[in-house]
Amino acid sequence: MPALPLTGRVALVTGANHGIGAAVAARLAHLGADVGVAFLRLDHPEADPGRPAAYADQRAQAADATAAAVRAAGRRCHAVEADIADPAAPARLLDVVEAALGPVSILVHNASGWRKDTFRPDLADRFGRTTEPVSATTFDAQFAVDARAGAQLIAELAARLRSRPQPWGRIVTLTSGGPMGFPGEVSYGAAKAALENYTMAASIELADLGVAANAVYPPVTDTGWVTDDVRRFVEASPDHVHVAEPADVAEVVGWLCTEEARLVTGNVLRLR
Repeated sequence: MPALPLTGRVALVTGANHGIGAAVAARLAHLGADVGVAFLRLDHPEADPGRPAAYADQRAQAADATAAAVRAAGRRCHAVEADIADPAAPARLLDVVEAALGPVSILVHNASGWRKDTFRPDLADRFGRTTEPVSATTFDAQFAVDARAGAQLIAELAARLRSRPQPWGRIVTLTSGGPMGFPGEVSYGAAKAALENYTMAASIELADLGVAANAVYPPVTDTGWVTDDVRRFVEASPDHVHVAEPADVAEVVGWLCTEEARLVTGNVLRLR
């Protein structure tokens, strides 16, 4: 039987205790990778500020379930609780995962500091989600996780790859179309725009290390927050096509991490 395409690789997936992150971890394991999963506790005060209470109740997977899915695929897994808003956390996270599983060569940065903020006076959106005024607090919470931690993780991975005799790597970041603006979630959109820019720069500056770097822009994805109102919105939208499942997005992310995707780099891949 031929080896799986990611046999011998070690991946780190952030935000891997539910939704897209959990599905990506499981998909990479099915492709042969050992997986480090980084997570923020579900009861952490920054885990889902502003989300409806039902969102947390509907999330089926937590870090232990993600780890179980990886191991069920026959791969090793190491779960690490990490608040990557802490500037010291990205390097420490890679240290811990590499000590447990070996050198990381695949980075999927899915974690988000998701804060709904706005320049408008109306502080509730059409789906009943709480919104905050734009402030230093919303900016810092969002950019620390999405943009700064993403940049630090890429930088840490690059430094480690440079020390290896035959470097090879894959970087996939998750975005939401930030460069065009994100009304109602303006700091979220701005942070994702910054993360996209870091990813595009990495695709050029790290190409000599055998790195392919891309951002994936998922469709509306049912990670537990999608209601009938959201589905009706997607059906009526001229811009959206599907309400996807996390596994749908994970299939694309997994493929981008294989050797087959070596020529696919420096792209924002929008999935519809």
